[in-house]
Amino acid sequence: MISRVRILAAIALALVAATACTAVAAQTVPDAATRQAAVKLAQDVCGSCHGAQGRGDNPRIPRLAGQQRAYIEVQLKAFRNQSRNDPAAHEYMWGVASTLSDGIVAALAEYFAAQEPAPRAVVADAKVVTAGKQLFERGSPERGAPPCTGCHGGGGEGMAVFPRLAGQHGEYIYIQLKLIQNKLRDSPVMHGLTKQLSSEELTAIAAYLESM
Repeated sequence: MISRVRILAAIALALVAATACTAVAAQTVPDAATRQAAVKLAQDVCGSCHGAQGRGDNPRIPRLAGQQRAYIEVQLKAFRNQSRNDPAAHEYMWGVASTLSDGIVAALAEYFAAQEPAPRAVVADAKVVTAGKQLFERGSPERGAPPCTGCHGGGGEGMAVFPRLAGQHGEYIYIQLKLIQNKLRDSPVMHGLTKQLSSEELTAIAAYLESM
């Protein structure tokens, strides 16, 4: 009999393929002037929170350097149309994204995706990191949680609209996982995959990803 974990993993992979194709097809190709305007916006506005080239040090604000282009586009459009409504979204990003054109969104995504990711962090508690690595790579079969690698890649590099998690701030990842788990951030697939995991396990996953 096929396990529930394998079924969930297969569904997730199917969603990856379908969503990725849609995202690629919908991508806007910015012209040179739009790219130039986006670079200025990224450096003068986005950089104030996300850091230079998207490699910021604030543990509650995501690093954007090296992030999947399609993911950035999807999230910026979700902020713009207010369909992403977690607290930080409506407090900060709704206003920032409200005036962005599709061309600027595409050029910002292109810019940050091309930046070199931040150096790997050193996480102090090796046991926590090891526990997080096991959950990320193997999931929790007995509770129906498949490996995270199916969507986010074996190295946490992400895949199309599924974000790069490697090198992301552990605190930010933990906050987002709790928001998703508690349905304060809309992500039906992720809610189903995280709802059985404890806060300690989410902390371990976040620590491992920060260390990658």
